[in-house]
Amino acid sequence: MGAYMVGVLVPLVFTLLLRSSKNGKKRGVPVDVGGEPGYAIRNCRFPVPVESAWEGITTLAELFEEACKQHFDRRLLGTRKLISREIEKSEGGRSFEKLHLGDYEWLTYGQAFEAVCSFASGLVKLGHGREERVAIFADTCQEWFIALQGCFRRNVTVVTIYASLGEEALCHSLNETEVTTVICGQKELKKVIDISGQLDTVKRIISIDGELPPNAESVPASVSWTLTSFSDVLRLGQQNSVDPELPLPADVAVIMYTSGSTGLPKGVMMTHKNILATGSAVLTIVPNLGTKDVYMAYLPLAHILELAAENIMAAVGISIGYGSPLTLTDTSNKIKKGTKGDASMLRPTLMACVPAILDRVRDGVRKKVDATGGLSKTLFNMAYARRLSAVNGSWFGAWGLERILWDFLVFRKVRAILGGRVRFVLSGGAPLSADTQRFINICLGAPIGQGYGLTETCAGGTFSEVDDASVGRVGAPLPCSYIKLIDWPEGGYLTSDSPMARGEIVVGGPNVTVGYFKNEEKTKEVYKVDERGMRWFYTGDIGHFHADGCLEIIDRKKDIVKLQHGEYVSLGKVEAALIVSPYVDNIMLHADPFHSFCVALVVASQTTVEDWASKQGIQWVDFADLCRKEETVKEVSGSLLKAAKAARLEKFEIPARIKLLSEPWTPESGLVTAALKIKRETIRKVFSDDLAKLYSDS
Repeated sequence: MGAYMVGVLVPLVFTLLLRSSKNGKKRGVPVDVGGEPGYAIRNCRFPVPVESAWEGITTLAELFEEACKQHFDRRLLGTRKLISREIEKSEGGRSFEKLHLGDYEWLTYGQAFEAVCSFASGLVKLGHGREERVAIFADTCQEWFIALQGCFRRNVTVVTIYASLGEEALCHSLNETEVTTVICGQKELKKVIDISGQLDTVKRIISIDGELPPNAESVPASVSWTLTSFSDVLRLGQQNSVDPELPLPADVAVIMYTSGSTGLPKGVMMTHKNILATGSAVLTIVPNLGTKDVYMAYLPLAHILELAAENIMAAVGISIGYGSPLTLTDTSNKIKKGTKGDASMLRPTLMACVPAILDRVRDGVRKKVDATGGLSKTLFNMAYARRLSAVNGSWFGAWGLERILWDFLVFRKVRAILGGRVRFVLSGGAPLSADTQRFINICLGAPIGQGYGLTETCAGGTFSEVDDASVGRVGAPLPCSYIKLIDWPEGGYLTSDSPMARGEIVVGGPNVTVGYFKNEEKTKEVYKVDERGMRWFYTGDIGHFHADGCLEIIDRKKDIVKLQHGEYVSLGKVEAALIVSPYVDNIMLHADPFHSFCVALVVASQTTVEDWASKQGIQWVDFADLCRKEETVKEVSGSLLKAAKAARLEKFEIPARIKLLSEPWTPESGLVTAALKIKRETIRKVFSDDLAKLYSDS
């Protein structure tokens, strides 16, 4: 009886909170700040920026040690056991690796702390000096986290590098920071070996899995690295314990290299104080974080969103289970058919996502519903329509007995995709479309906290609260930040605009980072310190405030192109509107000042396009052939037009011509970042001939 009452009361409370949101709850209020004139907002509940949520804790090293003392016997880090690795071949002859993964095997907080201390000592015994820097160049895993915390215990600055970075960017990052020790997996070690002759300072390589890649023998004789396995470093540290040298709040914890979406990556210097401020602020927003929660860790730890999230989880006693985007669900690309994905095994309650991942979940559900058809499809559409109408009107039907019925008949199957227990999803890294946000919210029955922040602000900026049922916004300022809008007259955005102030978004607070490593010119361009000592970062994004103090991102200065007849086109805004088409896996809009129209490169969704073609009786040799057919291009163009009209795009914003592409854009191809953002300039160069032809076609 008790469990039943909780199951009814919790949704009812959530409903009342949502009603209060619709009744005009204030979330942000104007604040007087220094610096360039503008319109600034702070969080309603915090008159001054939050720096630490833990009394006496001022660094990430102190925070982790205290958490391990409090939760000594609780599970902290979990990794799935590898049962087998198999190679499968498709009909086209391509090879695919498939993994059979077993249960999660866990380290307690006490065991993890012991490993961290051993790694810190082992690093010293290998000869790594405190003033030298360590680079972690690997996929997300528990060794990544242990190495990070181990470096913090010796006040060693960690350079984080996306595992998907190409040779030029990798070489630039390692040389610029004069890294002496590199921690990497086998796949990443192969890349390091390939550029070994170009690295100036690397002395030590620590291999996470202890395996050597096929090119290990090709290291030039002039390179005098020592190569040690991660387990050997732990063993060395256990046998030769060294006292910690803990950092100060102003010490640089991480130099985080951006994903390089606009050229060579820049190294953002983050202090312990910076990251701690963001973590402390998020704690005030996510409801009831505690030891009963389980966090699914699969995004790149080289991204500030994941790094900050894992530090927060560990701080409050939460279990962290590791996975990857390619093994996340039962149908993920690298999961052996008939075996379980990471989410099914872990059954997490909390997840962080980037919009591209949520878009894939949405598309996957829709495709499965369409493929099933019949009564199942009818029930799903009916349940979704009822829940959607409830969101927009009366909430009683959504959260009472009807909710329980629809959950049992329809949505529990959708929730099972991510383990069935997710209660909160944090989305960041890029704008989340309103369609995807609502779809995931309804199907998972869990709020999505959409945040806005940048590497330069330690992911801190704004965050939508759990009782905010709106979509398309990124919430009120986090308690660690002030958000200010300043005029951008060239783009037509002014803080005096009615009915809402509009302008470039500037973020101020203790989470704003020190600047770019060895790049004083760029640092001075986008970082400013005001007369009150507050540090501000100029984002280049354009936003406006709603009446309740919440922010909406409406443009980006760099993404705005002026067409031949004077119309302004926001590339990112249009792409976000068009990617909701079921035929689209990815898209890049291209606008040229010498033309009066736009064109687009569209990566086609193979399953959806092939299903449509089969129903139309179209014959094709392979998917590339299907994408070249005139009727396919016409069908996808029609779908884009429908999405554009739904988003109320202007005629000049809608691509007049498109090129359908059959090959997906992946981090490995270098066309998208590790966070799955498109690399606009790289794509433009690779497909320059296709773009030129789109403009020249009459």
